[in-house]
Amino acid sequence: MTLFKWSKLIGAICAIAIILYGSIGLSQSPQPSVRLTTNPPINQVRPLEAEATTVLGSGHYNPPVQLMLQAVDAQGQSLKNAKIHLQLFTNPKNPWFTTDFPIVEGTKLLDIEGNAPTGQLQVQQTLPIRGTYQLLVAVTPLVANAFEPIEQKLTLTLPENPLKFRYFGILVVILLLVGLLGGWVIGGRQAIQPGEIAPQQVRLLLSGLIVVAIAALLFVNISAELAESHHMSMPEMAEEVPPSSKPAKLESQGLYMQLSGDQSATVGQPAKLQVSVSDPKTSQPVTDVVLKVTTTQLENNWVAFAYEGTPDSNGKLVWEQEFFDGAPHSIIVEVAPQANTTRQFQPFQVAENIPVEGVAPPMSVRLISLTYFTAIVVIGLLLGLWLRHRQTPRNDLTWKRSVS
Repeated sequence: MTLFKWSKLIGAICAIAIILYGSIGLSQSPQPSVRLTTNPPINQVRPLEAEATTVLGSGHYNPPVQLMLQAVDAQGQSLKNAKIHLQLFTNPKNPWFTTDFPIVEGTKLLDIEGNAPTGQLQVQQTLPIRGTYQLLVAVTPLVANAFEPIEQKLTLTLPENPLKFRYFGILVVILLLVGLLGGWVIGGRQAIQPGEIAPQQVRLLLSGLIVVAIAALLFVNISAELAESHHMSMPEMAEEVPPSSKPAKLESQGLYMQLSGDQSATVGQPAKLQVSVSDPKTSQPVTDVVLKVTTTQLENNWVAFAYEGTPDSNGKLVWEQEFFDGAPHSIIVEVAPQANTTRQFQPFQVAENIPVEGVAPPMSVRLISLTYFTAIVVIGLLLGLWLRHRQTPRNDLTWKRSVS
């Protein structure tokens, strides 16, 4: 091979190496992204207790966790003048290991889009169940072509409350002991009276187990029927929700603000809500204000959702949120002036009370739970029979030796 051909071959190899190195370096170079932080840290957060209340000494209540999304460029600098769209989904459904709110599993908990002048979006959200939550985040520029849009999927895993494992362990031990005692009684040598098919102790035990099983099945079916009747009568019950002390629309100090959207909600389904701010004289949208949204559960007075931000170019803030607790909720929106703007006024509020329709857990979930508890009793029963069977030959052998 001539020197010229060798030089061409070496040059081609070098060119390919340069291209490959550049492509690898480009793929490994930092990319624009969205960072997620929580306050407090997610490993310190626990799911909402079903009967949580803010009354001191009446239950366990943890304030909503603060979710902070920060959009950054390839150099790690905050993206300015961005719009961030957040969708928050709960842990996927798992009927075999259900949570306190099985209807909420695998649903959309929150959907909100807000302006982020500093590239940051913050919401406060109560997380109702354990598991892995998915956050779908889309970041777009407020000014066209200011930066490339970002779409990213984030996750956060909420651990279960340790007290649940303790209570479950205590329940399992009790059920095992009940089954163990039953197996021990059944497995013993007992005299059968003429005309009886089983000893009296065995018959009483079996009768008790049958009564318990029938009661459990009746409880499951009656609960489902009550939930269904509650579902059908909800439109009448909506009138019993106390009216809000604040109006849903108000004109004050040269501003007109209105809270609108769904007038009722159902557990497991997001409700659509919006607030709009405008100038009543010109009917033009107002954007240089700050909106503070707070959603509070009325029965136990805990905060389910909170957000502070600015309206969009149409003077509106639109969001969807799921009411995972079947109790009335109050939505309060406060409008306040931005700092360093010519428009200054005293903050005022609009509000709306929304009835929430509770949904009973599916029958399959109830039956699966009942099957688990029954299986634990059966395991204890078999264990009691096995222990009784092992001891019986020893007692017989001891009796025979004493006779001989």
